[in-house]
Amino acid sequence: MKKQKIASAIGYSPEDPAPGLLATGRGRNAERIIAVAEEAGVAVVKDEALAVLLDSWAYGTPAFGSMTVNPRVRPGEFIPMWCWEAAAKILAFVAKGTKNKYE
Repeated sequence: MKKQKIASAIGYSPEDPAPGLLATGRGRNAERIIAVAEEAGVAVVKDEALAVLLDSWAYGTPAFGSMTVNPRVRPGEFIPMWCWEAAAKILAFVAKGTKNKYE
């Protein structure tokens, strides 16, 4: 069985307390998120683990089973604190203006 494509878009502004989830999707929606980023000249970073975590939380099915923290992170909300380190690495890479895909 072919694995379904998953993509999440994150963003950060210095006036925000944390990075935010801009969009997340599976299948065609994931392909559209990637296409919009590429059309806008934004670097596309491949971080399958972070994408799966953000996607599973957005759909209410945490990848690590039931958790007592808010199990839903929807676009427009801040990402969970335990995702900040991975998000920071991605945002730093994107901030450098690199156009290549990071793997």
